[in-house]
Amino acid sequence: MSEEVASGELGLPDAERTERLGACLGRALRDAGTVIFLRGELGAGKTTLARAWLQALGVSGPIRSPTYTLVEPYEIGGQHWLHLDLYRLNTPAELEQLGLADSPPEQGGWLVEWPERGGDFLPVPGVDLRLCRHHDGRRVYWRGIGRHAEPLESAMRGFEESSIEH
Repeated sequence: MSEEVASGELGLPDAERTERLGACLGRALRDAGTVIFLRGELGAGKTTLARAWLQALGVSGPIRSPTYTLVEPYEIGGQHWLHLDLYRLNTPAELEQLGLADSPPEQGGWLVEWPERGGDFLPVPGVDLRLCRHHDGRRVYWRGIGRHAEPLESAMRGFEESSIEH
């Protein structure tokens, strides 16, 4: 039996639309065990999207970028979510020193910026987003895997339809 996969792409002409997408995805994908990979070059909008996602999950205080701490934890509705930024890792093995075993994604979820720096030390994502600069702003290429395929596809379709109406 093959695992369900959904994928696509859409335009993000400005930071406001990136924030709206993050909020839409945060409302649609909040189940425990959700691992989200956020890929893209510096300045592509990964942290902007992650902040909006966390706000949609219910974080009410400041949402700090984990650029220097590498991990920022959030308690949200009885779930333990982590926002990771692995840009500063020298080797994937350094992940073992971050205490991630104490907060497995099954207790909430992980938003992981720069996942390619974590190598095989990271779980397989249910959602993989790649943000890229594009002549009209940015584009996001998305992929949902397994139980995340249908909710991600539905959220993206709804987001596109709501953007057309604006």
